[in-house]
Amino acid sequence: MKEINFDCLILIFNIFKYDIKSLYSFFLVNKKWCNIVVPILWERYYPFKINEKLCNVILSFLPPSSKKLLSNNDIKLPSLTLSKFPLFNYISFCRYISSDNVDRIIDIVLKNLCNDHRRNLLEQEIYKLFISQCKNVKYLSWETRQPLTLFPGASILFSQLHKLSIDIDYVNSGALYELAQISKDLNTLSIKSCSRNIPELIYLIDAQRNLKKLILDIEVDEKTGKELSKTLERNGATINNLYLNSIDNIVLSSLTALVNLKKLTILHWKNYKEIQQYLAISEFPNLQQLILTNVHLPSFKEISLLIEKTIGNISSIHITATNKTAKEAGILIKAIAVNCPKISDLDTNIEPKDFIHVKTLLLNCRFLRKLRLKSLEFFINENDNNIGDELLDIFILFSPKSLDNISISGLWKYSIDTFNRFFESFRGHPLHYFGINDSYNNITVDHKIIVRKYIDGGVVKCSNWKFIQI
Repeated sequence: MKEINFDCLILIFNIFKYDIKSLYSFFLVNKKWCNIVVPILWERYYPFKINEKLCNVILSFLPPSSKKLLSNNDIKLPSLTLSKFPLFNYISFCRYISSDNVDRIIDIVLKNLCNDHRRNLLEQEIYKLFISQCKNVKYLSWETRQPLTLFPGASILFSQLHKLSIDIDYVNSGALYELAQISKDLNTLSIKSCSRNIPELIYLIDAQRNLKKLILDIEVDEKTGKELSKTLERNGATINNLYLNSIDNIVLSSLTALVNLKKLTILHWKNYKEIQQYLAISEFPNLQQLILTNVHLPSFKEISLLIEKTIGNISSIHITATNKTAKEAGILIKAIAVNCPKISDLDTNIEPKDFIHVKTLLLNCRFLRKLRLKSLEFFINENDNNIGDELLDIFILFSPKSLDNISISGLWKYSIDTFNRFFESFRGHPLHYFGINDSYNNITVDHKIIVRKYIDGGVVKCSNWKFIQI
């Protein structure tokens, strides 16, 4: 039998990268297969399982000079640390360097002792090890005051990074400038905890040649906000995924320049008047995901206009207002029903008068899998007896077979008969999840008994009442 080509084996084994049992069986076939499988196993299971055994393996790669330096400063490495290098250079297989993992290694060695000098020294040598030995790192999480760009091998490591997450509070402006000089091919850049004007931050963003995803989880002054807005405009042709959290000072006019945006996330934004203004005039025809949560919105109308200007590729929408006075929730659901035939995940607000639009949504969006509807009402109208029945009847009559995850408001009342018919209608296509957040105690013991019955019968796999004692 002709031997399988080396490159073909790599492709085959990577298909099984999430099947650890198969990979272990391949590992034992022969030396050639072992040499291919070990890097795949290491990449798959590091960095998620930093324990004492893995820590000892990593520390075994420290050079003699580092071990001597640590010993001279009363830092005792674990006794199980290998005295000789292992058969494989496992460090070279790492694709991800995380500050959390480095901290975990330090805690294992120092037994959580808070000696700043020793922690800093051990941290320095661990980072030096990773930066000098990791030849194919694609993702770095930088939350350390160590001067990483000055360590041996930094120019190679940072030049090949695809993803960088950086906490500005730990990094000085000089390091940002060095980063901008050598790291120009980032696809994803995540920046957080910035509370001051740092021109080098803008320089780093502008240095990227093909930046696709930008995450800004920061607090900035007005001047920095305006500069960030300008750099968004300059990179508008490449950025297709924008995440903004708690940025009240950024000039939202930059949104109009992001013509190729596929995913937009805005969290905890208080300047809702600006959001309203710029969402109304923005156009993201290729938009696939829209997330606006914990945002104070006076109206859903502007978001509806934004959705109407897309070309029908939206698959996920999460829009929840912090205020109960938001208007036109029905217009938003109607816009989604008409313009988002591929949507599979929807989370938004609703009022009883808008239930009719849910019918259109279920009829038009036949790929819908998750639907979460949250009430905009402050209190229940006692005259609306069993108002929830209207919504449940719409689910009973019009739900697509794809819909298997439903969460609705517990503000409304539901009759026992309609509640039972609702679950019975899903007997042919079971629900993966069903939940009602019952803040007004409208869900009685009888309702919960019904849920338990259908969970036991396999019609509902999971519910937020599953473990409640009846």
